[in-house]
Amino acid sequence: MKPEDMDELKSLIEFLKENSIGEFALERADLKVSLKFASALPPAAASVDMGQLAQILAAQQHAHHSAPVAAPAPVAVAAAAPAASAGPDDESALHTVKSPIVGTFYESSSPGSPAFVKVGDLVESGQVLCIVEAMKLMNEIESDLAGEVVKRIVTNGQPVEYGQPLFLLRPR
Repeated sequence: MKPEDMDELKSLIEFLKENSIGEFALERADLKVSLKFASALPPAAASVDMGQLAQILAAQQHAHHSAPVAAPAPVAVAAAAPAASAGPDDESALHTVKSPIVGTFYESSSPGSPAFVKVGDLVESGQVLCIVEAMKLMNEIESDLAGEVVKRIVTNGQPVEYGQPLFLLRPR
């Protein structure tokens, strides 16, 4: 393991401990890490700010750009996602727009441009909601139904996995 990988691993372990994450797995082309802490909280009790975790990983990756690293790999965390602000009964009537590919989420076409959509916007079927960049290709993610944007689940610049929820829509 290279010294820069050790620095990244130390930062990652600190983040996991601060957020009481019991289990973590990361896999890249040149690195595979799996951690399990003995004094972990039950998965339902742990909560993770995936945006913050993604920023730590991205910062470490960019700080060590001399090391050959593939595009951001999916990150698996065995912790419950933070509960949404609306109750579970309200969310059951909402439609989830999921990422069709692995890549990086962007809310607008370029830095400084306004977001394609924001919470409260009414969208039509086929309207662009965001972009997911994969292997330097910008893939427009379109709404598959007409409705109101209730929640954006991911943050700008965050790595996303296939099938990961991006938005919650209230159908019209």
